[in-house]
Amino acid sequence: MNNNWPEIKFEVLKETLVTVQLWTQIAGKIRLVKMPWLNHSWHVTLYVSPRGLTTGSIPFGNGIFQIDFDFIAHQVNIISSTNQQQQINLFQRTVASFYKELFERLTLMGIDAPIYAKPNEMEVAVPFEKDDIHFHYDKHQINLFWQALVKIETVFTRFRSKFNGKCSPVHFFWGGFDLAVTRFSGRKAPKHAGGVPNMPLEVMQEAYSHEVSSCGFWPGNDSFPHPVFYAYCYPTPQSYKDQPVNPKQAFYNKDLGEFMLYYEDVRTAPDPETFLLEFLQSTYAAAATTGHWDRKSLECDFSDLEAR
Repeated sequence: MNNNWPEIKFEVLKETLVTVQLWTQIAGKIRLVKMPWLNHSWHVTLYVSPRGLTTGSIPFGNGIFQIDFDFIAHQVNIISSTNQQQQINLFQRTVASFYKELFERLTLMGIDAPIYAKPNEMEVAVPFEKDDIHFHYDKHQINLFWQALVKIETVFTRFRSKFNGKCSPVHFFWGGFDLAVTRFSGRKAPKHAGGVPNMPLEVMQEAYSHEVSSCGFWPGNDSFPHPVFYAYCYPTPQSYKDQPVNPKQAFYNKDLGEFMLYYEDVRTAPDPETFLLEFLQSTYAAAATTGHWDRKSLECDFSDLEAR
């Protein structure tokens, strides 16, 4: 292919994904306890960086620090505004080993961050310090996954720019291990019923306190072993699932209540960026139309300014 979107296969990547998801949950929970609460849990997310994933700046003491996962050099770098730096090597190591060393390094930097040391949004929640089960780390596969995130983040950012209303950053949720961006109608939503494993109901209800149209990328799991793009809205009008969406390869998953498009279909398209944007825009239109959003005031186009 001439578009250089990397090939990623769940069956090859899955064991590494679980280990790295647990490692990122530890870093994400550190951000959670050190940051002031932002609406819809936006303070807990990670971000795609030029070398991997990052927490971004986190306050501590009289300064800030951040934790960077580097999937090129395969290290975790902890840096601070107090001119301190620590490194942790990424290799075939257990979650317990990673957890222990990360907090040892933070202590050396004078950073205190006591966390709830068990996973969220996972069926099996083994405490991090006792998890000697998960240790797989394939350097090549995680690098390919990160390269895919780089491509996707760029398209999501372009899509985000076409909306004038409240919109989330393009951010990576370590709980579900997905990259997402969410648009808001501006109206309040009915209370969410919850149902996500190891996730407090109050957190879910605050996350979905207002009407949303959300889209994202998810690498899959054993029940759905396919890297896939998804789109959903909350609340979900009855007619949402019947709306026409593009491209033709997109489909509605009635079990999950989401529109989906396989990553492989995007990767192998002649123009992956345009192909993916069709999916993002048409699924948003399905949510906005059936939900009676004020599209005229919420949508925008700054292409004229971009050209200047």
